[in-house]
Amino acid sequence: MAKWGQGDPRWIVEERADATNVNNWHWTERDATSWSKRKLKEVLEGLVVEGEAGRCEIGDLKHVEGEASCNSRKGKLIFFYEWNLRLSWKGTVKESGEKHKGSVEIPNLSEENEVDDTEINVSKKKGEGDVLKDLMRTEGTTKVREALRDYLKALKTEFTLGMILPTKAPVEQELATERKPSGSTVQDSVTPQSLDMVGVKIPTVRIQMREVFNSPAEELYSIFTKKELVQKFSKCPAVIEAEKGGKLQMFEGCVSGEYTELVPSQRIVLKWRCRSWPDEHYATVALNFQDLAAQSELELECKGVPVSHEESTRQCWKKQYFEEIHVLLQQSKDSME
Repeated sequence: MAKWGQGDPRWIVEERADATNVNNWHWTERDATSWSKRKLKEVLEGLVVEGEAGRCEIGDLKHVEGEASCNSRKGKLIFFYEWNLRLSWKGTVKESGEKHKGSVEIPNLSEENEVDDTEINVSKKKGEGDVLKDLMRTEGTTKVREALRDYLKALKTEFTLGMILPTKAPVEQELATERKPSGSTVQDSVTPQSLDMVGVKIPTVRIQMREVFNSPAEELYSIFTKKELVQKFSKCPAVIEAEKGGKLQMFEGCVSGEYTELVPSQRIVLKWRCRSWPDEHYATVALNFQDLAAQSELELECKGVPVSHEESTRQCWKKQYFEEIHVLLQQSKDSME
C-alpha cells in the first residue's frame, strides 16, 4: 500500500475512514432492475389523457422486460438500462359515451436513444373508436414520454443517492472555497463554516432547509411519526418506532436511524444516516414544526453530513421527503372533496 506522496494518489486509502474505494477510482455497480420496475409502474400507471375526443387512462403495466444498473468509475456515474414495456389503456368517447381499450408498447427504452426518439406504439382493439386511438397517439404519447423522463431523472438522482463516496479532493476544495450569499431569499442553506467531526472522523457540513406545507403542524408531525403515513409518501415499507430510542428505517434501508427526541406537533430529533455513508457515521436531524394558520412551516437542520454527500442529502430531503409529502397532502385533500 502506497503512502501519501508515493505513487498515484487516486489509490491512496489513508484519507477515507472506511478505506473503501478511495476517490471513487474503482468500478462499482448497483443493480437498479427491481427499483426501476417499481418506479416505472409508479410514473406510468394511472396517467390521464383528455382531449376533445374523450378521456383515456393508462392502466396496468402488463409487461416489463429488461434491466437497469448504475456504475461508478473514476468519480463518474454511468447508467445502463434497456426496457421493453407494454401498458394497457381504456377510454370513453366524449360524444357517444362508447368505451374502448387498447395498449401502448415501448419496445426499446435504452440509454442509446433520447426519450424523444424512443419508439412508442399505440394500438386499439377491434371496433370503432379511432378518435381515442388518435388521442393516445398524440396527447397520450406526450404524457408517456414525460413519465419516462421522470423515471430517468429519478434513476439518476433518487436511486444514486450516496453512490459517490467521500474523497479527499472535494474536502480540500470545500475548505478553500468561501461561499457567498446570493442576495436573494432562498428556502434552504448550507453552513460550511460549521465543519465538525461527528462519529468517524470525517469533515462534515450542516444543512438547513425550510418548507411550508398546506396542513396544520399536528398533521405534518404525524406524517413523520406514523408508519402508515411514512409508507404512503415514501412508497416503500418502513420501520417507524416513534418513541425515544425507537428505530427508523426507510427507502429499502437506504436511510436509517433512531428517534432521540419527540415533542408532539412541535419537534422531532433523529440520529440519521444514509447507507452509503462511512460505517457508524450519523448526522443529527432536527425537525421543528410551526403552525401558520391553515399551513405549517417545517424547519430542518441536519448536522454532521459528510461534505461530499452534501448535495445528495439535500436532494434526498427535497425530492424524497418534501415533494412526496406535498403530493400525499394534495391526494388527501382531493379525496375529501
